Amino acid sequence: MICFKHDFNQDLVELKASDWCGLEQVFVNGKRVSRKLNFGPKSEHQVQLRNGIPCKFQLFIDPNSEQMICRIYKQNRLITSIKQGNANLLQSRQWLYGVVCLSALASLGLLII
Repeated sequence: MICFKHDFNQDLVELKASDWCGLEQVFVNGKRVSRKLNFGPKSEHQVQLRNGIPCKFQLFIDPNSEQMICRIYKQNRLITSIKQGNANLLQSRQWLYGVVCLSALASLGLLII
């Protein structure tokens, strides 16, 4: 799970994206305001802050550095660009691989018994 957070004056916005099931969710002050499934290299969410101001999230993978980048726009003006390196992606994939292997071994054990 990859998580990007940004604190506007009165609003805390958060984008959570799963790199293995494709679910993306945007939260404003803890309330989910957008969600979608995305298996492509980029996506976009448009939401409104508490005071009605439009906010846009662009999420994409930089092909050169393999970093996940989240650009946050407020009223079509770039506010911030947050990056997470591929170490986070690798850690998440390793965790998933471990869970799948453990599940497979447990299932095999049940079949033998």
